[in-house]
Amino acid sequence: MKLLLIRHAAAVPRGTPGVPDDERPLTPDGKAKFRVAARGLARVTRRPDLLLTSPLPRARATADIAARAFAHIAPMIEPALARSSVDGIVAALKTHPPGARIALVGHEPLLGALLARLLGAAQGERLAFEKGGAALVDLPDGPAADGRLRWFLKPRILRTLAGLAEITAPRADPSPAAEGRGV
Repeated sequence: MKLLLIRHAAAVPRGTPGVPDDERPLTPDGKAKFRVAARGLARVTRRPDLLLTSPLPRARATADIAARAFAHIAPMIEPALARSSVDGIVAALKTHPPGARIALVGHEPLLGALLARLLGAAQGERLAFEKGGAALVDLPDGPAADGRLRWFLKPRILRTLAGLAEITAPRADPSPAAEGRGV
Protein backbone atom coordinates (compact mmCIF):
# COMPACT_ATOMS: atom_id res chain seq x y z
CA MET A 1 0.00 0.00 0.00
CA LYS A 2 1.12 3.53 -0.75
CA LEU A 3 -0.46 6.15 1.46
CA LEU A 4 -0.52 9.86 0.64
CA LEU A 5 -1.41 11.93 3.71
CA ILE A 6 -2.59 15.51 3.09
CA ARG A 7 -3.52 18.06 5.73
CA HIS A 8 -6.36 20.37 4.74
CA ALA A 9 -5.39 23.80 3.39
CA ALA A 10 -5.67 27.04 5.39
CA ALA A 11 -9.16 27.60 6.78
CA VAL A 12 -10.81 30.52 8.54
CA PRO A 13 -9.45 30.76 12.09
CA ARG A 14 -10.94 28.76 14.93
CA GLY A 15 -13.19 31.04 16.97
CA THR A 16 -14.34 33.11 13.98
CA PRO A 17 -17.70 34.61 15.06
CA GLY A 18 -20.66 32.72 13.60
CA VAL A 19 -18.53 29.86 12.25
CA PRO A 20 -18.54 26.66 14.31
CA ASP A 21 -15.26 24.72 14.19
CA ASP A 22 -16.83 21.83 12.27
CA GLU A 23 -18.04 24.23 9.57
CA ARG A 24 -14.89 26.29 8.98
CA PRO A 25 -14.29 26.71 5.22
CA LEU A 26 -11.01 27.26 3.45
CA THR A 27 -9.92 30.86 3.07
CA PRO A 28 -9.64 32.25 -0.48
CA ASP A 29 -5.85 32.35 0.00
CA GLY A 30 -5.88 28.78 1.33
CA LYS A 31 -7.75 27.60 -1.78
CA ALA A 32 -5.46 29.49 -4.15
CA LYS A 33 -2.26 28.26 -2.53
CA PHE A 34 -3.45 24.67 -2.34
CA ARG A 35 -4.46 24.68 -6.03
CA VAL A 36 -0.79 25.28 -6.80
CA ALA A 37 0.43 22.83 -4.13
CA ALA A 38 -1.90 20.15 -5.53
CA ARG A 39 -0.28 20.55 -8.94
CA GLY A 40 3.05 19.94 -7.20
CA LEU A 41 1.62 16.83 -5.54
CA ALA A 42 0.47 15.51 -8.89
CA ARG A 43 4.02 15.93 -10.20
CA VAL A 44 5.75 14.02 -7.41
CA THR A 45 3.41 11.07 -6.97
CA ARG A 46 1.18 8.91 -9.10
CA ARG A 47 -2.58 9.31 -9.10
CA PRO A 48 -4.13 7.53 -6.12
CA ASP A 49 -6.63 4.74 -6.66
CA LEU A 50 -8.76 6.20 -3.90
CA LEU A 51 -9.07 9.64 -2.30
CA LEU A 52 -10.59 9.55 1.19
CA THR A 53 -11.49 12.73 3.03
CA SER A 54 -12.76 13.87 6.38
CA PRO A 55 -16.38 15.01 6.13
CA LEU A 56 -15.55 18.49 7.49
CA PRO A 57 -15.88 21.26 4.87
CA ARG A 58 -12.23 22.40 4.99
CA ALA A 59 -11.02 18.85 4.29
CA ARG A 60 -13.66 18.18 1.62
CA ALA A 61 -12.72 21.39 -0.21
CA THR A 62 -9.03 20.42 -0.04
CA ALA A 63 -9.88 16.94 -1.36
CA ASP A 64 -11.87 18.46 -4.24
CA ILE A 65 -8.85 20.55 -5.24
CA ALA A 66 -6.54 17.52 -5.02
CA ALA A 67 -9.04 15.47 -7.05
CA ARG A 68 -8.85 17.97 -9.91
CA ALA A 69 -5.05 17.94 -9.82
CA PHE A 70 -5.08 14.13 -10.01
CA ALA A 71 -7.33 14.06 -13.10
CA HIS A 72 -10.69 14.10 -11.38
CA ILE A 73 -10.59 11.20 -8.99
CA ALA A 74 -13.81 11.23 -6.94
CA PRO A 75 -13.24 11.96 -3.22
CA MET A 76 -15.04 9.66 -0.80
CA ILE A 77 -16.02 10.61 2.76
CA GLU A 78 -14.23 8.65 5.50
CA PRO A 79 -15.73 9.62 8.89
CA ALA A 80 -12.70 8.22 10.77
CA LEU A 81 -10.63 11.11 9.40
CA ALA A 82 -12.61 13.71 11.37
CA ARG A 83 -12.99 12.70 14.97
CA SER A 84 -11.64 9.20 15.25
CA SER A 85 -8.34 7.83 16.45
CA VAL A 86 -5.27 6.47 14.76
CA ASP A 87 -6.68 2.98 15.38
CA GLY A 88 -9.93 4.00 13.67
CA ILE A 89 -8.10 5.19 10.56
CA VAL A 90 -5.88 2.09 10.49
CA ALA A 91 -9.01 -0.09 10.71
CA ALA A 92 -10.55 1.82 7.78
CA LEU A 93 -7.36 1.39 5.73
CA LYS A 94 -7.37 -2.36 6.36
CA THR A 95 -10.61 -2.62 4.38
CA HIS A 96 -8.73 -1.71 1.19
CA PRO A 97 -6.42 -3.94 -0.89
CA PRO A 98 -2.80 -4.05 0.35
CA GLY A 99 -1.51 -2.88 -3.04
CA ALA A 100 -3.78 0.17 -3.22
CA ARG A 101 -2.57 3.75 -3.61
CA ILE A 102 -4.70 5.75 -1.17
CA ALA A 103 -4.76 9.49 -0.45
CA LEU A 104 -6.19 10.73 2.85
CA VAL A 105 -7.19 14.35 3.51
CA GLY A 106 -7.57 15.13 7.19
CA HIS A 107 -6.62 17.18 10.22
CA GLU A 108 -3.94 17.68 12.82
CA PRO A 109 -3.08 16.29 15.29
CA LEU A 110 -4.61 13.05 13.97
CA LEU A 111 -2.65 12.93 10.68
CA GLY A 112 0.64 13.57 12.47
CA ALA A 113 -0.09 10.82 14.99
CA LEU A 114 -1.07 8.44 12.17
CA LEU A 115 2.16 9.15 10.28
CA ALA A 116 4.24 8.57 13.40
CA ARG A 117 2.46 5.27 14.09
CA LEU A 118 2.89 4.05 10.51
CA LEU A 119 6.62 4.73 10.81
CA GLY A 120 6.91 2.77 14.06
CA ALA A 121 7.12 5.66 16.55
CA ALA A 122 6.08 5.22 20.16
CA GLN A 123 2.45 5.74 21.19
CA GLY A 124 1.72 9.45 21.60
CA GLU A 125 4.41 10.63 19.17
CA ARG A 126 3.48 12.64 16.10
CA LEU A 127 4.98 14.47 13.15
CA ALA A 128 3.34 17.85 12.59
CA PHE A 129 1.87 18.67 9.18
CA GLU A 130 1.59 22.24 7.99
CA LYS A 131 -1.75 23.22 6.45
CA GLY A 132 -1.63 21.95 2.88
CA GLY A 133 1.44 19.79 3.56
CA ALA A 134 1.71 16.15 2.54
CA ALA A 135 3.64 12.95 3.13
CA LEU A 136 3.98 9.73 1.14
CA VAL A 137 4.51 6.44 2.97
CA ASP A 138 5.20 2.97 1.57
CA LEU A 139 3.38 0.31 3.57
CA PRO A 140 4.59 -3.02 2.13
CA ASP A 141 2.42 -5.06 4.51
CA GLY A 142 -0.58 -2.74 4.65
CA PRO A 143 -1.24 -0.23 7.43
CA ALA A 144 1.15 -1.62 10.03
CA ALA A 145 3.94 0.12 11.94
CA ASP A 146 6.65 -0.78 9.43
CA GLY A 147 6.14 1.95 6.87
CA ARG A 148 8.87 3.74 4.99
CA LEU A 149 8.65 7.51 4.57
CA ARG A 150 9.23 8.46 0.93
CA TRP A 151 8.87 12.20 1.52
CA PHE A 152 7.29 14.75 3.85
CA LEU A 153 6.80 18.11 2.13
CA LYS A 154 5.73 21.54 3.25
CA PRO A 155 3.14 23.29 1.09
CA ARG A 156 5.71 25.89 0.05
CA ILE A 157 7.88 23.13 -1.43
CA LEU A 158 4.88 21.60 -3.22
CA ARG A 159 4.10 25.00 -4.73
CA THR A 160 7.70 25.32 -5.89
CA LEU A 161 7.54 21.86 -7.47
CA ALA A 162 4.38 22.87 -9.33
CA GLY A 163 6.27 25.66 -11.04
CA LEU A 164 9.20 23.61 -12.27
CA ALA A 165 9.27 22.93 -15.99
CA GLU A 166 10.56 19.41 -15.49
CA ILE A 167 11.34 17.29 -12.47
CA THR A 168 14.35 15.09 -13.13
CA ALA A 169 17.33 13.77 -11.25
CA PRO A 170 20.21 16.26 -11.27
CA ARG A 171 22.84 15.52 -13.88
CA ALA A 172 26.54 15.47 -13.13
CA ASP A 173 28.53 18.30 -14.68
CA PRO A 174 29.83 16.97 -17.97
CA SER A 175 33.55 16.89 -18.52
CA PRO A 176 34.98 19.00 -21.36
CA ALA A 177 35.60 15.77 -23.31
CA ALA A 178 31.99 14.73 -22.95
CA GLU A 179 30.93 18.13 -24.26
CA GLY A 180 33.04 17.65 -27.39
CA ARG A 181 35.50 20.40 -26.39
CA GLY A 182 38.48 18.09 -25.96
CA VAL A 183 40.50 17.62 -22.83
